[in-house]
Amino acid sequence: MRTALVIGTGLIGTSAALALAGRGVAVHLVDHDPEQARTAAALGAGTQEPPAGPVDLAIVAAPPAHVAAVLADTMRSGVARGYLDVASVKGGPRRELEALGLDLSAYIGSHPMSGREKSGPLAATGDLFEGRPWVLTPTRDTDTEVLNLALELVSHCRAVPVVMDADAHDRAVALVSHMPHLVSSMVAARLENAEEAAVRLCGQGIRDVTRIAASDPRMWIDILSANPGPVADLLADVSADLDETVQALRALQSSDEAKRRAGTTGIEDVLRRGNAGQVRVPGKHGTAPTVYESVVVLIDDQPGQLARIFADAGRAGVNIEDVRIEHATGQQAGLIELMVSPTAAPVLTTALRDRGWAIRQ
Repeated sequence: MRTALVIGTGLIGTSAALALAGRGVAVHLVDHDPEQARTAAALGAGTQEPPAGPVDLAIVAAPPAHVAAVLADTMRSGVARGYLDVASVKGGPRRELEALGLDLSAYIGSHPMSGREKSGPLAATGDLFEGRPWVLTPTRDTDTEVLNLALELVSHCRAVPVVMDADAHDRAVALVSHMPHLVSSMVAARLENAEEAAVRLCGQGIRDVTRIAASDPRMWIDILSANPGPVADLLADVSADLDETVQALRALQSSDEAKRRAGTTGIEDVLRRGNAGQVRVPGKHGTAPTVYESVVVLIDDQPGQLARIFADAGRAGVNIEDVRIEHATGQQAGLIELMVSPTAAPVLTTALRDRGWAIRQ
């Protein structure tokens, strides 16, 4: 791939453009908001100059509600050898294009499974997709050349290609992305009018659960409007679990011993099913989940503390597999949880203690 046209210079479009430009591809940028395209160009994502002739690949990074219309106009213009979109829903746009009577041999749907809570070109980075799955949804009509261009794009972005059926993709993202976002928003909404004293007790658990609720509502309305059925089906299942859990909790309040036992059984069931589902979440680099041990260290909120503790771990020959930080309420301190292999945990604990770190048991 030598040339590309990116239509839509938000987070995803600009990040893809930055990755391509960084690999020597001549990228042309278009957006309905010229100022946004200028910002992307200023970041080094490409040029606003129109291409002199057909480009190798046109990448449509429009919102799901508009992607089919933008794709149709772009394909009719003959501006590229291949056409690809990066919308988070795949079945609907493909069916809209089919209904318009377009030849879809030059088109392939795609969805990079990466993003941020922030939007717009200023939030973009050239490494946004590194190591992340990038779903491709070719059909029997997709030209091999177009599939190869899509695979080249994924390679330039250092993502991992995953080939799926479009409708299977939509059901999958409803499960792992769209439904969890709504649940996160519902939990976060409980905090809106909560007492300040209660909110001040927020710890890492509530931060983990509500983190994605910070995303732009306008963007999510577009996404959910394009995939409402599968998301509604999943939320109906969640609703049934909630009803049963509420009943179990009410039973725990009963003075009747049999009802309390039934309530305990109900709560235990949902917690155990949660355990069973959680262990299926892929681990580091998409491999099978690995059980780590935690070494918890008290640190001051001062410059260089994290660098020091990572350097000390390195001197001990211990690889840090994952990190979590919990800030202490009302104090300039916090706890850093270092996730390491079980055999490395005692080695790291001893080494850090020897270097003066306070270890929490």
